Amino acid sequence: MTQHDDIVRLRHMVETAREAVAMIEDKEMADLRSERMLELSLIRLIEVFGEAAARVTHEGQAKYPSIPWHQIVGMRNRLIHGYDQVDLHILWDTIEIDLPPLITELEKILELK
Repeated sequence: MTQHDDIVRLRHMVETAREAVAMIEDKEMADLRSERMLELSLIRLIEVFGEAAARVTHEGQAKYPSIPWHQIVGMRNRLIHGYDQVDLHILWDTIEIDLPPLITELEKILELK
């Protein structure tokens, strides 16, 4: 992979993170239990976010140590392989609390490109 590929993956991460955050605007945690499409959509977006992170080269990941690569990829793996045991509270907190600062950090990285 090339640096160009890493930039594409970083853009995928920003796009999916923004979409997930936008989906929970005007929503509450309880909506995940009552809106199956919301739940499935958010899970899928976080899976794609994590897959894009996993595809950033080791050199690219080392270049941006402020991004918690291991945790992002780990969450993706947990959602994929533990599909029948998704903790919706963790999913919600990830989107509501963790993604906004990650979006900001990724946007800063992409501005440098």
